[in-house]
Amino acid sequence: MAIHKMVVRSGQKPTEEQRKRIRRAASMPITYDEDCPELTEKQYEEFARIAAKQRAERKKQLVSIRVSPDTLAKAKKLGRGYTGILSRLLDLAINDPAMVAKCL
Repeated sequence: MAIHKMVVRSGQKPTEEQRKRIRRAASMPITYDEDCPELTEKQYEEFARIAAKQRAERKKQLVSIRVSPDTLAKAKKLGRGYTGILSRLLDLAINDPAMVAKCL
């Protein structure tokens, strides 16, 4: 069996041939071996517990802040997802002691 590799860019749709390959691969049985053994129920439960803990740690808190109209307009010009960009900017700024000192 050949391994197929390709780069998929954001917004790019798979070709019909790629869709056929994906459907064919999805219908194939899973073959377990010593490098990839079948997981036990206990392992699934442990993975689920770890995943739930990680989701809880990554969950962002909802807060309200006041920003100037100019700042909000500039942020909105960044397009969809601008609130995530603002969150990352705030993370960078709050972790930079010089930036914090400059704003005090």
